[in-house]
Amino acid sequence: MTVILTTSPGFGKYGRVPHRLQELGWELIRCVDTSKPDGGVSDHIARADYMVVGLVPVTDAMLDGATKLKAVLKHGVGVDNIDIPACTARGLPVANTPGANADAVAELAIGMMLCLARNIPGGHSSVVTGGWDRRVGSQIGGKVLGIVGLGNIGRSLARMAHGLGMQVIATDPYADKAFAAANQIELVELDALLSRADYVSLHVFGGAGNASLVDAEKLALMKPTACLLNLARGEVVDLDALAAALHQNRLGGAAIDAYVSEPPDISHPIFSHPHVVFMPHSGADTLEATENVGLMNIADIEELMVGGRPRRVLNPEVFGA
Repeated sequence: MTVILTTSPGFGKYGRVPHRLQELGWELIRCVDTSKPDGGVSDHIARADYMVVGLVPVTDAMLDGATKLKAVLKHGVGVDNIDIPACTARGLPVANTPGANADAVAELAIGMMLCLARNIPGGHSSVVTGGWDRRVGSQIGGKVLGIVGLGNIGRSLARMAHGLGMQVIATDPYADKAFAAANQIELVELDALLSRADYVSLHVFGGAGNASLVDAEKLALMKPTACLLNLARGEVVDLDALAAALHQNRLGGAAIDAYVSEPPDISHPIFSHPHVVFMPHSGADTLEATENVGLMNIADIEELMVGGRPRRVLNPEVFGA
């Protein structure tokens, strides 16, 4: 029997995925014990034929115990928590699921902007605690949205924002210029984007290359009424600098869906600010997106099992010539 080990809380639970796994007769081992640094992977890794990865890091040391493992698949897009060189050294293909959850993340970004613009969390809290705190908010139509990272998520967000009457600018060194031109997206440098945008939404990969991409110096470029949204990775934003800017009224608000450590340390001053909206890394957590991602993972495993080379593999050199 093929054994699939997953560290994703959602893989194999939604839509057609559980039925498909049952049809295939695969055994699914879910390692999501938050009391253990690896989610419990070390207790089962020796049995795994394939690993479907959530947010638990896949390290060189972890792979030492993976004597039967044939491939590592990300239940999502970002692979900054997978040691791809270590996988490659062991001949393990690494695949992700680009585009499968783009609309889900983009929709959450829109929702977060609306929460900030209309004080939705505060209004809800006021009513359910017996208050009646009516506040004048703002409309997002006519505002400038700056998208940092014009990949699948960024492009989906741009289309949605246009539908709400927003002006969209973006920065991405690898941007599809034809898409940008066809969708009235002005491509600019990061500094120009930060200084012009009313909302800045981050959709870039994590890792050392983007660590503290938005730091104190970059935050100082933003309008005092502007809002920053991080639906990328926690390390992309200097959280200390962001908290300072908010508490000193140098920024209008923020929305955060990704953290350096998850769950985060809520003693950090950012969590006491009333103009910040928090989500528990839920950008991709919709029934539709979770089903899409899971079916793509299964399709790639099936292709690998018959000697194929899935087009989503990120280290095709493992297949040789």
